[in-house]
Amino acid sequence: MIVDAAGRRRFLQAACATGAAAMTARAGAVFAGANEAAFDAWVTRDARATSSAPVFASVQAALDAAPADGRRPYRIRIGRGRWREKLVIDKPNIQLIGEDRSGSVLSYDAAAGQLRPDGEPWGTWGCASLIVRAADFRAERLTIENAFDYLGHLASPKLETTGPNGAQAVALMLDAGAERSLLQQVDLLGHQDTLFADAGRSLFRRCRIAGSVDFVFGGGNAWFEECELHSRYRPGKPRQGYVAVPCTPSAQAYGLSFLRCRLTRDAQVADGSVALGRAWRPGRRFADGQYGDPDALGVAVFLSCWMDAHIDRNGWDAMGYTARDGSRRQLQPDAARLYEHDSRGPGAARTPQRRQLDRAAAARHRRDLALAGWDPMS
Repeated sequence: MIVDAAGRRRFLQAACATGAAAMTARAGAVFAGANEAAFDAWVTRDARATSSAPVFASVQAALDAAPADGRRPYRIRIGRGRWREKLVIDKPNIQLIGEDRSGSVLSYDAAAGQLRPDGEPWGTWGCASLIVRAADFRAERLTIENAFDYLGHLASPKLETTGPNGAQAVALMLDAGAERSLLQQVDLLGHQDTLFADAGRSLFRRCRIAGSVDFVFGGGNAWFEECELHSRYRPGKPRQGYVAVPCTPSAQAYGLSFLRCRLTRDAQVADGSVALGRAWRPGRRFADGQYGDPDALGVAVFLSCWMDAHIDRNGWDAMGYTARDGSRRQLQPDAARLYEHDSRGPGAARTPQRRQLDRAAAARHRRDLALAGWDPMS
């Protein structure tokens, strides 16, 4: 359904009112009476801080103190400030709870083409500010960012060639071992490759994910509910970016699922300049060589989402990959599983290139079904 400007305003006003009320209620549920005793650790730079929970000067120190067995949740309160640390969550049941959603910031600035301390490039799989490799991770009311200067790189490229340009700079990666990851009221900020949801089941509720190129991507089973997907401006680029870029294994029924999300943009992002996404065949090493994984058959579905006019009328783009014979080929959108249902707003065009789910198929895209019975909200 396509709505006019007045309809768009009504939709946004209703969504904002509903979202604000729900977020306030949820914040109250999390923080009602939440004194230091509700946490196992508190990360703060306040030298005057006193607490019944241990106080740490870094997030890494608090993670180091967490028990390895993960038998119960280990809740870390993240105080206000920008915590420049490159973090790996490799213990189960870690929970990071921000004191302030926009003021409690986990930040790092590594890009794929930059060099690690050992002299090798970080690569897309290693550059994330926060990497999760354990089950039952939770984050609430904070920001996770990759602060790499992407715009500066566009103006003066200097990176090693990793992937197409070395400028992939992941904020959050759900890596092998991640399972049942829950993020609520979290801002994920970056430019290229902001969120790498590559493993396990994950649920994102009322989050804001900002980026430009391929900024929600991966092969995991990720459910996004009432989130904002915000396209950032890239100077001098006719194609401003791509939102959802799945590499879902062929046997996996669900991939990147977006329910009642809003697709928004920076003011400078032109109409029709952003694709809903494209399907990715990542290069992998096989016995007979390295080439695009033929088992990657991406799944991305937009359900009852509002889209601003920056979304291209054709919806999806092709994406290049290296074939088994070494040639470069384009994976066309209709060769993957890329669909919409009940899209709304000025970017919700109906064209032959934008495949629609019928009602029966859309009914199978529910949170409880997609997440195979894991539903922390039930």
